[in-house]
Amino acid sequence: VQLQASGGGLVQAGGSLRLSCVLSGSFFSINAMNWYRQAPGKERELVATITGDGRTNYADSVKGRFTISRDNAKNTMYLQMNSLKPDDTAVYYCHAAKWGRSYADYWGQGTQVTVSS
Repeated sequence: VQLQASGGGLVQAGGSLRLSCVLSGSFFSINAMNWYRQAPGKERELVATITGDGRTNYADSVKGRFTISRDNAKNTMYLQMNSLKPDDTAVYYCHAAKWGRSYADYWGQGTQVTVSS
C-alpha cells in the first residue's frame, strides 16, 4: 500500500483548499484513513478520520471548517478545508490503517499548506 498526497499550497486566511490522497492497493482492506498535520516546532496531530463505513471524526480545532471524505471508486481520500486560518499552516500527511489479525499502517508524503494572514 502506498499513499500519495497532493493539493497543498499557499492561500490567504479565509480561503479554501482541497487535499487529496490516492491509495494504491486494496482500499477495502483499510479500516480507517486519517489526515494528520505537523506545524513547525509542534508535534504531529490528528486532524480528521474516516472509517471504512464512512464515520468521521474531527479535531475540535477544525470542526465545522474541514470535511473528510473518500471515493472508493477512485481509491482517494479528500480533505476539504474552508475558512482557513494561519494556525492551519502545517505539513499535512495522509495515513491509512488496517487491523484484524495484525495491525499495519501507512503514511503518505506530506503536502505543505501555508495560510497567510
